[in-house]
Amino acid sequence: MSISQSQRQTSTSGDTKTPPSAPRSIFSKVTGGGLAHGLLTNKKALFGLTILFLFVVLAVLAPVLMPGNPSNFTADVSAAPSADHWLGTTAKGQDVLALTLWGSRSSLSVGFAVGLIATFIGCLVGIASAYFGKVTDELLSLLTNIFLLIPGLPLLVVLAAFLPPGPATVVIVLVITGWAGSARVLRSQALSIRGKDFLASAIVTGEKTWRIMFLEIMPNMASIVMSTLLGCIIYGIGAQAGLEFLGLGDTSSVSWGTNLYWANNDGAMMTGDWWVLIPSGLAIALIAFALAMINYAVDEVTNPRLRAEKKD
Repeated sequence: MSISQSQRQTSTSGDTKTPPSAPRSIFSKVTGGGLAHGLLTNKKALFGLTILFLFVVLAVLAPVLMPGNPSNFTADVSAAPSADHWLGTTAKGQDVLALTLWGSRSSLSVGFAVGLIATFIGCLVGIASAYFGKVTDELLSLLTNIFLLIPGLPLLVVLAAFLPPGPATVVIVLVITGWAGSARVLRSQALSIRGKDFLASAIVTGEKTWRIMFLEIMPNMASIVMSTLLGCIIYGIGAQAGLEFLGLGDTSSVSWGTNLYWANNDGAMMTGDWWVLIPSGLAIALIAFALAMINYAVDEVTNPRLRAEKKD
């Protein structure tokens, strides 16, 4: 890693003063609990976290609330919501509430898995590209641009059609098609931090590369990393539902996407069985809305301009 001439002179001269370091405002907020406290006092964040928490609890308790196989058939076919079946039944006699609750387990798991993996890859590629620069930056930027130029939907369809169906396949396909956008955004943010004084100080004092990347640069990108993570989770849940609605997932499994697929195949819209379509579609919309509210709250907490506008 190259260091400027002035920095070389500082490190080799007899002056024993510690190199100046820039204040790490976001880093201190994250480690000091400021970000968490800000989110817990933000109305948008509380609203979004409440919705998300309820869905997670329902997904975890699905085997307790609706025990047994959710795909089991009952004697009631295309029954409207009633005391026996709170959300009605499908054209095959399956309980819609059971399908919705059990489907949340697969959809949320895939969404969070895609979000975490895609964000990690995006951070790794983006920060490495900005930190190392030169040839590394050019190669990683070329790789990122290639994935950005490939049309997302056709690539999703092709990969999903040729790989064996299953949740793992969906996660792999969505990560392959979803990491490049986050890498581009994170690289831009890392480049703006790359020239800060505290990074030059870390380099001069001989800190390890991985430590500089993940303990110096990344904490100062907390807000953009969090926004990227939330966006990737929304993308994962929505893209999985879209793939499975097209019949490119494992149609024998239970998820919000497969619920919509079978509802469409059974002609729920044509027969007026609205209760078969609405629960899974509404669940996807509510989760996306909750994550978007949390994303807005993160921006308000970490962006001084938004905080000032809110006070005014």
